Amino acid sequence: MSEKNPIRVFVSHLFDESDDYLRLFEFLESDDRFYYLNVSKPENRPGDGRMESIKDEFIAQIKAAEAVIILPGTFQEKPDLVTYMMDVADANNIGMIAIRPFGGMSETPPKVLQRVAEHIDWNGREMVDAIRRVARGENTARWEVIDFPGFESD
Repeated sequence: MSEKNPIRVFVSHLFDESDDYLRLFEFLESDDRFYYLNVSKPENRPGDGRMESIKDEFIAQIKAAEAVIILPGTFQEKPDLVTYMMDVADANNIGMIAIRPFGGMSETPPKVLQRVAEHIDWNGREMVDAIRRVARGENTARWEVIDFPGFESD
């Protein structure tokens, strides 16, 4: 993964930029060495509003992705449509990641948990690592460096 070869990510949406949708990208942007391309296009709502057109638009967006992220709010609002998004991802062998509901006030629905490769918290490092694993099978083992002020190894 590099600037020239970013990971293509689709984030579940209902043709609007919800708080969770925007929050997710804030977390992803906080990692300087993570390059991604957002292939979800909430602004591309089909003009005719027919369900067939909406589903076709989701198919086009999801097929362009290497990883699909399921936001909890979208499933709670439109479970049938998000289930359709997961069906499209499964049909195209695209790995899925579910993010726990923000604030811990509710749980991720079991119907989502059964189908995703990873279930993660709202944590930028965890999100980036999960996307790398699911999209490209990258080994994301990292070492934590802890600095103890006042400690000198001499």
